[in-house]
Amino acid sequence: MPKQKKWEMSPEALILVAERFKILAEPVRLSILQALETGEKSVTDIANVVASTQPNVSKHLKMLQDAGLLARRQEGNTVYYSIADKSVFALCDAVCASVGKRLTKQMNSLNLTAPPQ
Repeated sequence: MPKQKKWEMSPEALILVAERFKILAEPVRLSILQALETGEKSVTDIANVVASTQPNVSKHLKMLQDAGLLARRQEGNTVYYSIADKSVFALCDAVCASVGKRLTKQMNSLNLTAPPQ
């Protein structure tokens, strides 16, 4: 018996999904999301955490905000960002779990063991 599809999307909807994945395909943006997982931070704080320049971080923050993943708040001269769409963490968890399984399988096939943590 053939497996039933869980979802069917129009070409337009698939483009929107691809755009979301494209936004998440940059390591700096993933680092920013990781930094904001614990709560709101200023642009300066985020730049320090991700070890990048403020202009570079600002560019990525704008992209994440435009994609609906981040919320922005200004207080005086300081701009703060926070996670607006927490579902991004479920997606990241799923991908990280999959990558972890793949790496474990590769290590096992090479008879390697993970270093102690």
